[in-house]
Amino acid sequence: MDKGTLFRERVKRVHFIGVGGIGMSGIAEILLDLGYEVSGSDLRGNDNTERLRAKGAHIFIGHGPQNVVGSDVVVRSSAVRPENPEITNAKNLDIPVIPRAEMLAELMRVADGVAVAGTHGKTTTTSLMATVLAAGDLDPTVIIGGKLNAIGTNAKRGAGNLMLVEADESDRSFLFLRPMVTCVTNIDEEHMNAYRDLEDLKDSFATFMSSVPFYGFNLVCSDNALLMEVAEKVHRRIITYGISKNSHYRAVEVNLDGQVSTYEVEAHGKRLGKITLKMLGRHNIQNSLATVALGMEMGMKFSTIQESLESFMGVDRRFTIKGEPRGILVVDDYGHHPT
Repeated sequence: MDKGTLFRERVKRVHFIGVGGIGMSGIAEILLDLGYEVSGSDLRGNDNTERLRAKGAHIFIGHGPQNVVGSDVVVRSSAVRPENPEITNAKNLDIPVIPRAEMLAELMRVADGVAVAGTHGKTTTTSLMATVLAAGDLDPTVIIGGKLNAIGTNAKRGAGNLMLVEADESDRSFLFLRPMVTCVTNIDEEHMNAYRDLEDLKDSFATFMSSVPFYGFNLVCSDNALLMEVAEKVHRRIITYGISKNSHYRAVEVNLDGQVSTYEVEAHGKRLGKITLKMLGRHNIQNSLATVALGMEMGMKFSTIQESLESFMGVDRRFTIKGEPRGILVVDDYGHHPT
């Protein structure tokens, strides 16, 4: 990914309020790699702020009005309150203040975007896709909501023009994005503080999926009834994946025995071959199958997809197996599944 027409050359310094967050830090890292001056503030430091500092970002611990001085644009986390002193001063100085998703959309504007949304499984699915696309020499720019173990970070600038991101529906911010391809893993009644009711939630996903261009497509999990209801409203190409019959990409002969999962892939009724995962659970069959579908639709060889999925090293704190002392399986997991 290169700068292209990003910001129309009118922006040199970008400031992030809440820069230590997983989503904010990823965007900041890509902008640093593109050669922009980046500053940011957070209430406390963490691994993300230290990594950004090491790459040249100006990091402030604590929020103060002076931190935004000299910035051309200020990006705010959704967790930052409107009365934050940095937001107040930026407005006083006529510096634009935008949400994280708007900055992400601007990055996607100069790339061929793939956006992964859904109530559950976004981070793992995006990470699987990043691994497979890199193996296929597509080398995407990646921004993920978790640390991909293979690269030790949640963001990577790629040499290709493909951009793969995790899209956030929790505050409707995924509606800023205009991807070429979407993948929606499922829809569940979560983050209902941001939606009037279930129909409003479903309509928002329909709008997101309808945002792809006429030559784009949507990958949707056929095992989720709510998602399939939404897909019927979308007048763009729909490609289904799942364990359910009649899926365009279907997992059959599923084996969930032990710490390795296997299944056979049928694509449009044709048997492609076996997938082996060092991951547990039916949900990871679905997540990896979405990745198979994307890779195939992008013109990759199935053998390349097979090999990269089998070697996938996982995502930090997404059902990370730490060991089995005295025969007790110990797992570290983010555990964010309120529904």
